[in-house]
Amino acid sequence: MSIYVLSIIVSVLFLFGILELVRRQKLKEQYSLLWIGFSVFLIIVSIDVRLIENISLWLDVKYAPALLFLFGLLFCFALIIHLTVVITKMSKQLLRLTQEITILRERGVTERDHD
Repeated sequence: MSIYVLSIIVSVLFLFGILELVRRQKLKEQYSLLWIGFSVFLIIVSIDVRLIENISLWLDVKYAPALLFLFGLLFCFALIIHLTVVITKMSKQLLRLTQEITILRERGVTERDHD
């Protein structure tokens, strides 16, 4: 089995793995979009290796496989930014919920004092 066939098989299994995690609700759809996009990219690159070679020629990259590392690094950065945005949003929601619970508890204490 050549490395190209193995690469296609691994890429397709990765895509099915992501889709299975979404189906079982272990991974939300909104978070899976980056992973699905990445796996489709892997499948495309695995099927047509010349694509990376052409892109590396266009970008004047001397060693085509180095371009794969660049794409992987950019994907990691995109994923980190996405997760940071999600964490920031959740932190704001947690702060808001904590404030609302505190207000509700205070109202409950003052209402019991009036009874």
